[in-house]
Amino acid sequence: MRAAFGLVGLLLVLGIVLFNARQSARQLQAASPPSAGAADRASSSPDAAGPRAQTEAVREQVQSAMDQAAQRASEAAAP
Repeated sequence: MRAAFGLVGLLLVLGIVLFNARQSARQLQAASPPSAGAADRASSSPDAAGPRAQTEAVREQVQSAMDQAAQRASEAAAP
């Protein structure tokens, strides 16, 4: 019984952390679209597109890590 409560608590904390991470990712995504003038400058300058591509790569890594954590949590709760 104690182990079950511990596992439920762990899953609850993991859920809260994942929720907060997704909210942060959404806020970053909402803040990242450039204005039309900035998009024109970014398309004309190859150096300006570099940070945007790096941001996308980091976002994909964070999403992958969150998916793996959720999968591990569900596997831990299954047995």
